[in-house]
Amino acid sequence: MAVNLQGRSAIITGAGAGLGREYALLFAKLGAKVVVNDLGVSLNGAGENASAADAVVEEIRAAGGEAIANRANIADPVAARGVVDAAVDAFGRIDILVNNAGILRDSSFPKMTDQNFVDVLNVHLFGAYYLTHAAWPLMTAQKYGRVVFTTSPAGTNGNFGQTNYGAAKLGLVGMMNCLALEGRKHDVLVNAISPSALTRMTENVPMGELSQWLRADLVAPAVAWLSSEKCQETAHIISAGGGFFAQHRIFETPGVQFDPKDEVTVDMFDDAFSRIVDIEGAKPVKPGPLGDLVPRLIAMGRMSAES
Repeated sequence: MAVNLQGRSAIITGAGAGLGREYALLFAKLGAKVVVNDLGVSLNGAGENASAADAVVEEIRAAGGEAIANRANIADPVAARGVVDAAVDAFGRIDILVNNAGILRDSSFPKMTDQNFVDVLNVHLFGAYYLTHAAWPLMTAQKYGRVVFTTSPAGTNGNFGQTNYGAAKLGLVGMMNCLALEGRKHDVLVNAISPSALTRMTENVPMGELSQWLRADLVAPAVAWLSSEKCQETAHIISAGGGFFAQHRIFETPGVQFDPKDEVTVDMFDDAFSRIVDIEGAKPVKPGPLGDLVPRLIAMGRMSAES
């Protein structure tokens, strides 16, 4: 098998059902030792059901794989860091972290409560932060690691009634972009999956005939590849759904460069706006906070090439 996870130790959050379950089963099939993390809560984060994680572990073991169940609440920083400890205690190391757990608290913005906004960010964004922060020093020390965040079209494209969810999901992209720069030299690669699948989170969305093709197992191969040694890429968003895979990238238009030596006025910006947003010749944004600003200023003679 060209792609395998033989001997690797993986944590998958939200692995008791849906996408996470499919990831866990495939990872185990490919040879990974899996920590199946799932609190077993309802879609809105209420209640607990210990059997969710246990059932997936039983499936993995019945097929000859290795797995342990973990029911820690990743929105709690101490509990989340304990998930990493559990992986190390059980399997001796941590190589892969798939941040998949999530809840929904949808409502239109005027009806959004502060608590519902915060609760969604606590699970999706802060939970991923707590886990990744705990695994990071172990991965960098061993000079190997693969981290996968779960983003969503709700963040990149927007979706009615999901300001909390969309904010969390695009926040994860920002985390990915920064960590990709920090982790590359240690062979700790950080990517994101943007899945489209019929799960508990989407089962009430009318999809008609399309629903039969939005199986969660059709997303899992992309996550397995991003989690493997075969993957040498970082800071990529992979869209996956219905057997279709694509890269979702952030592009920048050629824009308009004014001479910073001179005054730049709002009228100048107004006159240039149609050219600023013209997508003809757009290219992917260069990693880092300044993009191509320095090369442009060098070309204008406003900076030296040695600076």
